[in-house]
Amino acid sequence: QVRLVESGGDSVQAGGSLRLSCAASTNIFGSNCMGWFRQAPGKEREGVAAISPGGRLTYYADSVKGRFTISRDNAKRSMYLQMNSLKPEDTAMYYCAGAAGYGSTCREFRFSFSGQGTQVTVSS
Repeated sequence: QVRLVESGGDSVQAGGSLRLSCAASTNIFGSNCMGWFRQAPGKEREGVAAISPGGRLTYYADSVKGRFTISRDNAKRSMYLQMNSLKPEDTAMYYCAGAAGYGSTCREFRFSFSGQGTQVTVSS
């Protein structure tokens, strides 16, 4: 099992930017689809972005497309989520997550393990 630790969550004004980071504990990180999901109080979990094991393919929820960018550095066992033009509706706990495999697993945000989360709060 891969242990994941997120960082970078903060409180920002609408229109601002944040960069979330995720550090993984093991070398199998490079063989997993990785991504981010978020969950706001009283709302269902929402897949936000995912990236294939090699980093060549990325997938985004429609709600963040054009504003968020996911990337990974397998040599550093790290993944990132650059979030620009933040909106109040982006407020949520953001979780680094992953799953063995690629293809539809990644494209459909079907994560099977995750970290403890980092809070993002966007005020209007």
